[in-house]
Amino acid sequence: RPRRHARADAEMVDVGKVSGERGRRQAEINALLIARARQGKTVVRLQGGDPFVFGRGGEEAEALQQAGVPFEIVPGVTSAIAAPAYAGIPLTHRGLSSSFTVVTGTETPTKAESTVDWAALARTPGTLVVLMGWESLPEITEALVHHGMSPDTPVALVRWGTEPCQRTVTGVLADVADRARRADLSAPIVAVIGQVVELREKLRWFDNLPLFGKRVLVTRTRTHASRLSQVLTESGALPVEVPTIEIQRLSDYAELDGELRALERYRWVVFSSVNTVDVVFERLAADGRDARAFAGARVACIGEATAERLRTKGITPDLMPRAYVSESMVESFNGVDVAGQRVLVPGAEVGRDTLAKGLAERGAQVRRVTAYRTVMPEESRHLAESAISEGIDIVTFTSSSTVLSLSKLLDGDLSGLSDATVACIGPVTAATAGDLGLHVDIVARDHTIDGLITALEEEMSQEAVQR
Repeated sequence: RPRRHARADAEMVDVGKVSGERGRRQAEINALLIARARQGKTVVRLQGGDPFVFGRGGEEAEALQQAGVPFEIVPGVTSAIAAPAYAGIPLTHRGLSSSFTVVTGTETPTKAESTVDWAALARTPGTLVVLMGWESLPEITEALVHHGMSPDTPVALVRWGTEPCQRTVTGVLADVADRARRADLSAPIVAVIGQVVELREKLRWFDNLPLFGKRVLVTRTRTHASRLSQVLTESGALPVEVPTIEIQRLSDYAELDGELRALERYRWVVFSSVNTVDVVFERLAADGRDARAFAGARVACIGEATAERLRTKGITPDLMPRAYVSESMVESFNGVDVAGQRVLVPGAEVGRDTLAKGLAERGAQVRRVTAYRTVMPEESRHLAESAISEGIDIVTFTSSSTVLSLSKLLDGDLSGLSDATVACIGPVTAATAGDLGLHVDIVARDHTIDGLITALEEEMSQEAVQR
């Protein structure tokens, strides 16, 4: 997920390590960091958890220091704390635990020269957290019992903590290894040992979310992360993003530039997307102008993301519909007299005429002008096919164009979504999906991203009750 914030042209190098697999050696990673930095590049070494808690960040920092490469450390939240918290297990709790100990489980307790004193840990009060101990779990539990810890001590094993695929298996020292094996658990695992584990059933929150663990197909533009994906993640789902549109700048902006130089003629300017805002202000800047160019016009926009982008440019929208569709924008003008007024609608080269026609029917003189064109990203066909083959629980459509774009990606074959729950932001989008042969299960009452999430959560909650 953090990679979404990287520049599109940023070099991505996978140096991750998987237990039991041959990955890059630490010396190779150190050398890579130094080499890229010496090329004059700004390098981000991204790690899960905290780089200084069993992350070997200290070793990498030492190597950089010795090589004369300047660096800074951004602390993270170690999985030793984050994974239990997402499983509803506080590491400390009044009356149960006033301390916790974090150790690595990479060394089996049977190792003659183990650096972990399991005998001392068995006698240490509080909570014990073992990281990277999956392979040695049976030996670890046996060693703790052997050295005096009660075999009835509660244990929780949290796999992929904080992720939508998180799983938690609980038991006691005497049986948790067998329970984990029967549950087909595997690394990465955070083991929590102590009385605080008993609080999980009361405090579990993440894996109780209505959309927890659901794989949700989300279509978006190539360059803009979807707000829908963000909200889905907050609801416990796993958004599977497929960019269906790539924004391309025009080779000739004479027409748009001409209209922007004549903004004083327009009473209204309507922005339907973030992309339009970006292009319009790029063209204004190229002409040495800024938000003051809109001094004589009122501004309308579709969607909170578009409104927020306008605010960053110094424009507060005068009109914005609740729903993120052109039909709602037209309805928003019901109380506005636009008869005889000029309205500028910049947008995509190929777009729906709903807004322009609706305003024209109210007597407005509408001028549509192309700000950018859209094309299908070459890699998206493979991404869509792979996502569907891996299994999709829910597919979301936030506009008719997202339905049409996905259908085009799949050459009109939407049969791979027959078992998925289909959720649409409104009736117009639902009608488009139905026309293409999809069975629509959910239509949001409130035609917004938040309304779509609410509808999904209500549906999933009802299914959970029926099960």
